[in-house]
Amino acid sequence: MKIDQESLKKIAHLARLEIRPGEEAALLHSMDSVLTWMDQLNEIDTQGVEPLTHVLDEENNWREDKGANTLTREEALFNAPSKNSTYIMVPKVIE
Repeated sequence: MKIDQESLKKIAHLARLEIRPGEEAALLHSMDSVLTWMDQLNEIDTQGVEPLTHVLDEENNWREDKGANTLTREEALFNAPSKNSTYIMVPKVIE
């Protein structure tokens, strides 16, 4: 499949992209390369190949969810924009 300037303009409109006149040739070449590659992929026989849900066979290493105090009060309050000696102060959200 070949991409012409009219198709490029239509794709750009649908994708809400603004293409400058000097960029058209490079984009046409790039899109043509992608479509050529896709045509090559379509020629591959995939009969009997199971679809993958993930590329890698790795599994997540779960850890037990434990609460822990890792910061002291002073460390937690250090960068707070508004605070008193004990709490971080936030704007009132309920009227």
